[in-house]
Amino acid sequence: MVERGALIDGAVLAAKVTAEVGNDVRALAARGMTPGLTVVLVGDDPASAVYVGSKERTCIELGMRGETIRRPASITQSELLDIVDRLNTDPAVHGILVQMPLPKHIDAEAVVRRIRPDKDVDGFHPVNVGKLWIGDTDGFAPCTPAGVLYMLRASHVRTSGAECVIVGRSNIVGKPMAGLMVQPGVDATVTICHSRTRDLAAHTSRADILIVAAGRARMITADMVKPGAVVIDVGMNRIPDATKKSGSRLVGDVDFDSVRPIASRITPVPGGVGRMTIAMLMANTARAAAQLGA
Repeated sequence: MVERGALIDGAVLAAKVTAEVGNDVRALAARGMTPGLTVVLVGDDPASAVYVGSKERTCIELGMRGETIRRPASITQSELLDIVDRLNTDPAVHGILVQMPLPKHIDAEAVVRRIRPDKDVDGFHPVNVGKLWIGDTDGFAPCTPAGVLYMLRASHVRTSGAECVIVGRSNIVGKPMAGLMVQPGVDATVTICHSRTRDLAAHTSRADILIVAAGRARMITADMVKPGAVVIDVGMNRIPDATKKSGSRLVGDVDFDSVRPIASRITPVPGGVGRMTIAMLMANTARAAAQLGA
């Protein structure tokens, strides 16, 4: 019996995933292969730079080849596509990731479509999107939804027959999350809510599993949550906080303090889903190397 408010610790689970990836990397090294991930960072967005730096460090720690190509925001779309084309043909590169967001003058969708699907470790190429929905497991699922599913399974959350409500319909989290949750072997009944949903609380309050990825700070409150629900908070929002040296702090899309006593399990922010995203990226890269080297 799980007590109310039990934390799903993203740091612990991410460490477990990276340990598994480390084993895979060593097995590939024994075959003379080093998985390689190249991240393309355009512009000087501070948050993106920190995130990309973390990816590169994790690659190196795991014995993988991690490279970051940095280009100014003034880069043309043609120049960016040329970089992608070069990486597509480089046998030492098994995973390609173009960090979003891109400058407004660049068509992000065109860039995503240019990446080879078998090197698209972000899981955003239409081929990988299609594979996810039809249950083809040789494609790549986006890292955050894949991480959420891993957390649910590792926490022994029963998904079969569960009412799963997802708040948010982005191509990065909401839609692929729904695709994963309806697959055979997961077998949840899924509702997707969004900004045009009428009476959001009527949907969220019947969820056995509530996954929130809407990008609105603390929008889900205790009165919107079914007692005993499992609550997964994907949100990362920075709000003012005069008590912090930085003047701000990170919170999720869920009002953690009020919801925790209601939920059976809940992810914190920070320390929850965010930790899993990079871990799953490493897993996708190691698998891409294994598939490309087969």
